[in-house]
Amino acid sequence: MHKAIGLLAVGLWFAGGASAQGRGDERKADEHHGGGHVPQHGPPPFRGEAHAAPQSHRGPDRPGHPEAPHVHADGKWIGHDLGRDDRRFHLDHPWAHGRFALGIGPEHRFRLLGGGPSRFWFSGAYFSVGEFDYPYANNWLWDRDEIVLYDDPDHDGWYLAYNARLGTYIHVQYLGPG
Repeated sequence: MHKAIGLLAVGLWFAGGASAQGRGDERKADEHHGGGHVPQHGPPPFRGEAHAAPQSHRGPDRPGHPEAPHVHADGKWIGHDLGRDDRRFHLDHPWAHGRFALGIGPEHRFRLLGGGPSRFWFSGAYFSVGEFDYPYANNWLWDRDEIVLYDDPDHDGWYLAYNARLGTYIHVQYLGPG
């Protein structure tokens, strides 16, 4: 009996170590973004000359940074320079399914529970990623990443979903409760 318990304990110890190694591979960030850092606020409304594509389409802003919209530790939102008139963000009926009411901002963190870019969920709420941002969502872990939502100050009906593990964000629409 004691031998069986000992073997079980050793097996669980090895399984725990292998699991921890796998998690380490998923967490790739530097001190400037990702790795659990969450911005204290969303981006300010954009003022200036709009770009046809996010800044990140033109390559990373710094060596080692993602080629995706992201947020620096100083709160600067990289890639949110599209302006209010970008046609990709036009919605005939902004907030067609109502507004998300479970919390916006850094004090409201949500763990993804499943799905993918076309439809994902957490806490009984469903969202979809804007198709133009699909390439930026390729490395999201839809069954476990932690996200924070912010209002998009420039595009009615859109939210910015910030991935705390990666330090990147995407544009999402609320689809309503499950």
